[in-house]
Amino acid sequence: MALNPRVDEWRGRIAWLVGASTGIGRATAELLHAQGATVIVSARNAQALESFVAAHPGSEALPLDVAAPGALRQAMDKIVARHGRIDLVAYCAGTYRPMRATDFDLGIALQHLQINYEGALRMLDAVLPQLRQQAAAGQGGHLSLMASVAGYRGLPKALAYGPTKAALINLAETLFLDLSAQGLGVSVVNPGFVRTPLTDQNNFHMPALITAAQAAKEVVSGWESGQFEIHFPKRFTFWMKALR
Repeated sequence: MALNPRVDEWRGRIAWLVGASTGIGRATAELLHAQGATVIVSARNAQALESFVAAHPGSEALPLDVAAPGALRQAMDKIVARHGRIDLVAYCAGTYRPMRATDFDLGIALQHLQINYEGALRMLDAVLPQLRQQAAAGQGGHLSLMASVAGYRGLPKALAYGPTKAALINLAETLFLDLSAQGLGVSVVNPGFVRTPLTDQNNFHMPALITAAQAAKEVVSGWESGQFEIHFPKRFTFWMKALR
């Protein structure tokens, strides 16, 4: 069931992906570019962003640190000054270190909080005024948060990671209640195991493991069809939902 406005055409749309230097964020940026969107990629790794732009003509790089005060707002101002609007904002930035209570590290736990959740709040601070202004003018826009099935319930080795993703799920649900009536799209992406530099740290079997390119297809398809929660692969996420 479509809860958000559907996307029939990406050509001419302005899409900003934060956390697009690797993994699902980069793969999704590649797919959107292939479908004609003007893609703006952000992350800390400026070299990785420049390589993306070199390989994808017409795309743009805005290097930034999501934890730096004002960085996301400054980037948003540049996008609006250049393009006049923004059609899609996706927060894909994230960090992950396996952790159990037996090896709890406060510094690492707080780093997860800072990047995975507080960075999303900084993004909201940057983009919500523009998106609400567009909505009032009948232009709309879409806001998407990259969470995880690890946010459904407590999982082994997810002591630092899982709670931040649970917070993102709750945040997206609340944003949807506030913004959907204004004509804005809000979605939350809950992937299962995806082969990325972060999951390469895992030393256990990852069931239903998929590639970042496969994940990107699921994400973009979910945006196009107006889904609120985009979760995949279904053969794994339905099982996780049942455990929830």
